[in-house]
Amino acid sequence: MIRWHVWLGWLIGVPIILWTASGLLMVAQPIENVRGNHLRSEPVGLDPILPVAPVLEGRETKSLTLQQNAKGPFWVIAYADGGKRRADPTTGKLLPPIAAPDASALAIAARSDDAAIRSVQRFSADQSPSDLRRNRPSWQVIFEDEARFYIDADTGELLAVRTQFWRAFDFMWGLHIMDLQTREDTSHPILIGSAAIALLGSILGFVMLFTRGSRKRRRDD
Repeated sequence: MIRWHVWLGWLIGVPIILWTASGLLMVAQPIENVRGNHLRSEPVGLDPILPVAPVLEGRETKSLTLQQNAKGPFWVIAYADGGKRRADPTTGKLLPPIAAPDASALAIAARSDDAAIRSVQRFSADQSPSDLRRNRPSWQVIFEDEARFYIDADTGELLAVRTQFWRAFDFMWGLHIMDLQTREDTSHPILIGSAAIALLGSILGFVMLFTRGSRKRRRDD
């Protein structure tokens, strides 16, 4: 058992260090801070209006919701093919996609403080940033503190808030589940095999605590 325990220790040493180090960093701050909740402003209440049904252009619709942001109320039309549009709730007319100045204004309104914007960049749905985790066209608004606010380029919705600590957390999460590519697969052969070997090595070490103690007592007798 000692020999097996030593060899298993060489195999599981690196994964155990990665699991422990990544787990320690991930619990270093409350999950609300990781998600950037402290940077988000309070949600805007919906103004009382009598909305007009939006123009659907004959496209099959999955859902229709009435929302509000700093620029006022708007319809969000989610089409069955995955696309989205916004519409004016007072006329029902479709509104144009979000432009850069609109994205900046929406990001500033979505923040709870007065941080200045450093850059604004648009991304298509098929080239969305890795930290967005959404296949949506978006505006990436980066503030001076490196916080990134993602605004939906079609609807103006706030898609995500990514802080510097979130990006470190995300990297450590990838190490923790041993999936640095998508950081979503929590059940794959490498992770399962490493966990099984670590469990076996821990059981052997636990059993050896008793077997070595019994042998020592026999030698003393």
